[in-house]
Amino acid sequence: MFKNIWFQIHWFIGITAGTILMTIGLTGAVLSFREEIMDALSPGVMHVKVREQQPLTPQQLLEKIAVAEPGRRVTSITLTPEAGASARVVFAPPPGVRRGEARYVDPYTGQVSGPVTGMEFFEIVERFHRWLLLPTEIGKIVLGTLALSLLTLALSGLYLRWPRRPLSLQAWFRLDFKLQGRSFLWNLHSIIGTWALVMYVIFSITGAYWALDWFKQGVNTLAGEGRAPQAQRAGGGGKQQGGERSHKDKEEAPAPLDLTLAWDAFLAKAPHYQNAQLRLPEKATQPVQILFLGEHAPHERARSRMTVLPQSGEVKQLELYEDKSAGGKFIAAIYPLHMGTFFGLPGRIVMAIASLMMPLFGITGWMLYLDRRRKKAALRAERAALEQAGVAATPAGNEGAQASQYLVAYASQAGQAERVALHTAALLRQSGAQATVQSLARMTPEKLRHHPRILFIASTFGEGEAPDSARAFERRMRAASGESLAHVEYALLALGDRNYTKFCGFGHTLDHWLRNRGAKALFPLTEVDRMDGGTLQKWAQMLADNGIVTAAAVASAATSAAPSAPRPQEGWHAWSLSERLQLNHGSQGGPIFHIELRTTDAANDAWQPGALAEILPRHAADRVTLLLQRLQLDGRIVVDSKGTRLPLQDLLARSVLPVGHAATNARDAQALADTLQPLAARSYSIASVPQDGAVHLLVRQARHEDGLGLASGWLTEYAEVGAPLDVRLVANANFAPAGGDTPAIFIGNGSGMAGLRGHLRARVHAGHARNWLLFGERNRRHDFLYQDELEQWLADGKLARLDLAFSRDQNQRVYVQDRLREAADELRRWIADGAVVYVCGSLEGMAAGVDAALAEVLGEQAVEDLIEQGRYRRDVY
Repeated sequence: MFKNIWFQIHWFIGITAGTILMTIGLTGAVLSFREEIMDALSPGVMHVKVREQQPLTPQQLLEKIAVAEPGRRVTSITLTPEAGASARVVFAPPPGVRRGEARYVDPYTGQVSGPVTGMEFFEIVERFHRWLLLPTEIGKIVLGTLALSLLTLALSGLYLRWPRRPLSLQAWFRLDFKLQGRSFLWNLHSIIGTWALVMYVIFSITGAYWALDWFKQGVNTLAGEGRAPQAQRAGGGGKQQGGERSHKDKEEAPAPLDLTLAWDAFLAKAPHYQNAQLRLPEKATQPVQILFLGEHAPHERARSRMTVLPQSGEVKQLELYEDKSAGGKFIAAIYPLHMGTFFGLPGRIVMAIASLMMPLFGITGWMLYLDRRRKKAALRAERAALEQAGVAATPAGNEGAQASQYLVAYASQAGQAERVALHTAALLRQSGAQATVQSLARMTPEKLRHHPRILFIASTFGEGEAPDSARAFERRMRAASGESLAHVEYALLALGDRNYTKFCGFGHTLDHWLRNRGAKALFPLTEVDRMDGGTLQKWAQMLADNGIVTAAAVASAATSAAPSAPRPQEGWHAWSLSERLQLNHGSQGGPIFHIELRTTDAANDAWQPGALAEILPRHAADRVTLLLQRLQLDGRIVVDSKGTRLPLQDLLARSVLPVGHAATNARDAQALADTLQPLAARSYSIASVPQDGAVHLLVRQARHEDGLGLASGWLTEYAEVGAPLDVRLVANANFAPAGGDTPAIFIGNGSGMAGLRGHLRARVHAGHARNWLLFGERNRRHDFLYQDELEQWLADGKLARLDLAFSRDQNQRVYVQDRLREAADELRRWIADGAVVYVCGSLEGMAAGVDAALAEVLGEQAVEDLIEQGRYRRDVY
């Protein structure tokens, strides 16, 4: 929640204040080199040709100016010992004008030059930069607010983009130009933001100091440099030193100002000055103030101050920069820090570049914001379309036979069965029938008796098991006595994966049980391998052939925007393997790799925690080459495969490699291509959130007698970094996040950390801190996956509890289920508080052990209640 609040604040300030901050950044960059630009535009004005003669003294310059500009009083003269550098003079402003005119004077002749080219332009730019061309007091408040907004943007951006590996310089500073779409925009926005972070913090704090009086007074107070009394401010002398004229002054005619003695006194004190500004009084009897940079002044505001009586040359006051307190030196450095001059020419260049980059953040921020809005709108439209079909086919609260002609019951592990159930109900509705859609988690065998016509869509989990949501139903089904279901007619669609021995096992178990109870099958059980689109169409056609739905409804669904299931070629998108890193060097177990995938299509990079990434693997190139050599075929020959033309070697890499007669009987390349079957996709839990800009996977390298496992070998070794991959993101409804700030207990081992980490990162982003993680592996030294991240969360209070079970670190083996038993009282308290339990990892050993431990601590009925309430969610394999 806390992080989500800061995210909302960040984008709101970005799209409101960000546009104005872009213009302020551009004007700041222009002002960074104002003097150099004006000097280049006005040759012979700010610098003149060096001559073999001494420059004029301030008094001589004053006399020359009085002749050239009669009637105009000079308020200040700025001199530098640099050869050829013109003196800068400022005249007193006319009545009603705030600032006097600045002109440059030839240091050798005293000739007053014309106005500098570009000076008016830069004055307008400066007024915009400092006050947005508004009245001064209003402009200062607006600019101060914008400065604090920039500070908020910089610090909240740092907080929001804190990388998973904070000690990795690459994670902090590396721009990846291989990215495209939203991923590239986010990378550009966050990485360059990190580069410029320090500069923007300096800009914002120093800008607020000059704009906001309360901020300035607060900084001055903290620095021990509170505001000086009014009588001691500008002018240097008190009332007795010239602020009030004496009776004698009133009677005598004013004498002309002579700077000779004052200048000589100054040169005696600071013969090697870098720059000196003489502030001239209105009356000759008043002191002259000289602000100057000493020989070793670190920056242009490291100025010393001298007050001199022009009549006698007596130094009344001398305040050296070297004698200032640390706070005083800090206050003096604020302007140089803002301009970058504190660090010399490199600092000015860096600050100018940082100012120029401000539009980059505004533009990329707006693009990310608009892309996010577009995706949200598309997601709402998609949900609305699906809900329209599902809700129209699902009369709320009607479970009786009289109110519902069909019950569509589903058992879903990853949400696929539920999706098919909704679309099946939509077919019924389009055919004029009524339908109730219900999860088997809410059903009992006794309730089935009230529905004479039932359509089952049942997924299988693991080796023939019921999905987690249907475990209680399966248990009641097996325990049910011999009630007759002879009046029930049903059809059953079984979803499964042929890679498992017990393909569609739960579907067959349910079908067998229904038949034993006398239920009549409307047509034989339909098996679907990995959501095969053709088989799902066959299911719809079987419904039509048996008069359950109309042929028109089936034809309409086949051509609509929301088909009953994705066809094999749909949903797959091009991603790239952007990073591969082994996390457990030296482990006794198989190597585990952190894999990062990035998409080039910003429309396909959104998912929910708990989702799965389906990967289409490839064979290693050397295996394909060896087969082609054995068959004496050229892999470069282009062949046809299901409407696509591609080289034979590419097709073989994507297909089940033929063995025996299937390979040797192929007459040519095309004949071989006609016999090939595509490789099955492999599913991996996603270990990241969309804000990470990439899909993170945890893949343990599997090794068999003939080498590395197909999918794990492809991802962890054979595929080159940067290689394209076919990826499909799949929702996992039974491992979906809990709503709100519900407490959550995460239990897992090994690469099962992937599914848990995705949830944890999402909850940390949302500010939900009631998180308890129990994680197990072999050795802490080698197998503590994402150790830095987890320990940081624990230290920051984002992880309420962390229990670790490293089985090989002691003589007696300890597993996560043992840690669960040790924390039995705490477990009961969390469950009583409404906690949701997530289990991710190996089915054999860990998942069964956790199941037994939960039943032991909470009781079997309590575990069944958790399942029915959707508070026990598993993603195990």
